[in-house]
Amino acid sequence: MEVTLLLSCEEDTIHVARSLGDILEPGDVVALTGDLGAGKTVFCKGVGEALGIPSGRIVSPSFTIVTEHRGRLPLSHIDVYRLSSEEEALDIGLDEIVSGNRVCLVEWAEKIRILLPNDCIRVTFHILSGERRRLSVEARDDPRFGTFLSRVKHLIPGG
Repeated sequence: MEVTLLLSCEEDTIHVARSLGDILEPGDVVALTGDLGAGKTVFCKGVGEALGIPSGRIVSPSFTIVTEHRGRLPLSHIDVYRLSSEEEALDIGLDEIVSGNRVCLVEWAEKIRILLPNDCIRVTFHILSGERRRLSVEARDDPRFGTFLSRVKHLIPGG
């Protein structure tokens, strides 16, 4: 399944993220890609809120790479912006983290493509102008995503 969403403000990003966070299960990996400032960390805050983690606790972990959070499900917030290679990611054990029994949000996921499960949820951010964004959400066929789609249908062009 792939869906395109048009967002006009940060609140739309939070809404989409919460809607996705509500359906996530242990073992789900969400791969986030897009330009700097496109909204990836804001998205992580929304997913965290859906998992019962206060948004203020979720910040860009650019200098720590992995931040663990406890909510209704354990969450690993991973930001690989500062890594220079997939080998470096392997050296610090990211392969074990993304294959664990937790939800993983991976910012700059394109940098560790080989470590991500084939069935991960992919969210791509495109800056249109100002706060306007186009999000592409790609996920395996799963009944859970029907719930997600019903919550974000007003953001689907022509939806």
